[in-house]
Amino acid sequence: MSIPTEPIGSIPRPPELLAAMVAYEAGEIAIAELVAAQDRAVHDTIVRLEALGSPVVTDGEQSKPSFATYPIAGLSLAPEGVVIPFADGHQRQLPVLTGGPFRYQVSAEDYLRIAQGHASVPVKQAVIAPSALSLLYPPGGIDGYSREAFLDDLIDEADADIRRCLDAGAHVVQLDFTEGRLSLKLDPSGGVLDDFIALNNRVLERFTEAERARIGVHTCPGGDHDSTHSLDIDYTGLLPKLLQLKAGNFYIQLASEADPDKVLAVIAEHLPPDARVFVGVIDPIDPVIETPEQVRDRVLNATRHLPVERLGTCDDCGFSPFADDTSTSQETAFAKIAARIEGTALAAAELGA
Repeated sequence: MSIPTEPIGSIPRPPELLAAMVAYEAGEIAIAELVAAQDRAVHDTIVRLEALGSPVVTDGEQSKPSFATYPIAGLSLAPEGVVIPFADGHQRQLPVLTGGPFRYQVSAEDYLRIAQGHASVPVKQAVIAPSALSLLYPPGGIDGYSREAFLDDLIDEADADIRRCLDAGAHVVQLDFTEGRLSLKLDPSGGVLDDFIALNNRVLERFTEAERARIGVHTCPGGDHDSTHSLDIDYTGLLPKLLQLKAGNFYIQLASEADPDKVLAVIAEHLPPDARVFVGVIDPIDPVIETPEQVRDRVLNATRHLPVERLGTCDDCGFSPFADDTSTSQETAFAKIAARIEGTALAAAELGA
């Protein structure tokens, strides 16, 4: 018996890459030098993941400015967007569009193909959910470019981004949907969440059942500078709606939940018949490195609620979703990933026995 295990996405950037990013922004090095540093970081990330025995790898998002903003670099933007408050008091702020039409400036396929050139195992590719990018449209509107026209363009662009990755051979395409839980903090009525689910499904419904088997959705309460934006929001308000998304895989943060059995019971009740759920068994923002035995026990506990043939494991979140987050070291991240891989194997062996 085996249980699939996958990373979520980002790995802390190495010091060499961080220095190159700073130097490039300061005009001290050319773009070619930055790209070379990014490529070395991608290669090192994949080599280290494969050395740990990871059956699926990512590029660690070494070349992305953040998990959310990769498609929009170069667009006409203003810095007056939605503010995302974190529990420790720091904030992130999204930009807003100043004109249309909306077009992706970078495709996730570009990251995927580079990673595949370094990998000898399947590569998964994270993309930003269209619901997150819908927040780019300003509340006051844009002259000559309605919100409806923007959403139509956004759906077409998100569709193309996912499809290009599938066509390029991605093991799975993962939609990052951290704004789902956050939406219930910003709008406790659930209206914004309903809009997000409907928008994402407008994209997902364009894919066949076979294609959706290779598409997943990741949810978490955010993870940035060792803090979260919505861990205080009860999962029971999110998961029944999240599991209505037309995806074949769900990656659900669980290790950092206070009551995992409560969450697992909700998942068991609402998980679609043909979907697999990857439960988080590693907390990326906890500096304590989990042991393989802790991971094993978390997996075994999950099987009390979910059939093992529909179960997988993952990290709760990426380790460094924003490039400037250096709160977790590479060494800690890879040690935690090693514990996930070994602990999942221990659980599989025990269940097989």
